Amino acid sequence: MVVDLKSKYLGSMIGSALGDAIGELAFFCPEKHHLYTLVDRIEKLIYTDDTAMAIGLAESLLQKKEVDPQHLGETFSRNFHREPWRGYASGPPRIFSMVRQQGISYVEAARCLFGGKGSLGNGAAMRIAPIGLFLHNSERLYEEASASAEVTHAHPVGKDGATVQARAIAQAVKLDPGKEFQSGIFIQDLIDFARTEEIRKKMRKVQTLIRESIPPENAADHLGRSVAVDESMPFAIYSFLRHPKSFEDCLFFSILNGGDRDTLGAMACAVSGAYLGIEAIPSSWSHKLENREIIKSLASSLSEI
Repeated sequence: MVVDLKSKYLGSMIGSALGDAIGELAFFCPEKHHLYTLVDRIEKLIYTDDTAMAIGLAESLLQKKEVDPQHLGETFSRNFHREPWRGYASGPPRIFSMVRQQGISYVEAARCLFGGKGSLGNGAAMRIAPIGLFLHNSERLYEEASASAEVTHAHPVGKDGATVQARAIAQAVKLDPGKEFQSGIFIQDLIDFARTEEIRKKMRKVQTLIRESIPPENAADHLGRSVAVDESMPFAIYSFLRHPKSFEDCLFFSILNGGDRDTLGAMACAVSGAYLGIEAIPSSWSHKLENREIIKSLASSLSEI
């Protein structure tokens, strides 16, 4: 089974948006059967800031054909002010306000957060799918993903977590889902790609948990489920590695064990969709996704550059 590049791009961006939207519903409906029923009955699946910022990242990449931090920040800011109700954390609006009031760059503003340390939240990782797709064959993936992250997340761990998530998506794009999936090789690559000890340590823990087939609730306790990237992105990767051949199983595994459910879903399903392609995603779900045609158009355009 050969999955073409466009299908993988569509799968990653549509998949991530669905993980986000269904993950948001899981806050209010955290039991699988009831959530599944709700998703089937609901008329429209509404995404959060996770997908709104992924859309902004894709828009900026398509316009500039590279990561341009200032342009990216302006795109994020414009989209935020158009739809401030998407559920943004406090960091991005503060950055947008500082840039507007002080005339500094977005990167400079991001570095001012948290006492000058910058944010190590998962906000850069949740939106990173367009980078992982666009640069899946590039030797500059780490540098470009990091540059996209530091527009809002300047802490080394915040940037490193986002780049490892981008690497997972890039690797998934290059793998053939018709062949045996080798989880050991996949996770070792992410360990080697990471540059901070915090992320490396968690990726090694993912490696151990996969070998031991630890139940999801125990794995989530070990890896974390908070908004910090080193306490959420690893569980998203674990969710994909436990269910590489099923988009649905990966999605529910990632969002039904507490924590930052919408972002866990967005990250896990970005990787799953990049691996399996759009055909593996239930069409009954994707047809309900808000602004589906916009997301599809962005993904298709990225695949053609």
